[in-house]
Amino acid sequence: MMAGLKAGFSLDRRLEADSEPLMWLGLCELRVMNDSRWPWLILVPQRPGIEELHDMTPLDQAMLTFEANMVAQALKRVTGCTKINTGALGNIVRQLHVHVVARSEGDSGWPGPVWGHGLREPYKVADLRKFAESVKAAL
Repeated sequence: MMAGLKAGFSLDRRLEADSEPLMWLGLCELRVMNDSRWPWLILVPQRPGIEELHDMTPLDQAMLTFEANMVAQALKRVTGCTKINTGALGNIVRQLHVHVVARSEGDSGWPGPVWGHGLREPYKVADLRKFAESVKAAL
């Protein structure tokens, strides 16, 4: 498992169950949320015990911002969406992770948030692979 490669770091079980690994960035593991209703990526900083942005060092905060922006720009290019939602809530999964979600008017749940809206619709394996490859190519 990718997350096991960073000393002292382990990925929250819920994040592991709900998403698929995509690639390593500098600070974060980039994962795809396994919900085909929205193009949805998750950045997980590989730092043990971090729950909040302010728990991170200033250098890690800057790197996370850089990586989140890079991912958002790539996701917008890949999807042609009209809006990118970026958020780090952590009310259920305490481990710091940042959601980057492509949204467009008329998508499932628009204009509300993606969290808690309906039931997750997992990707077909081929569709997940195609989406993942398009994101990698855009990055």
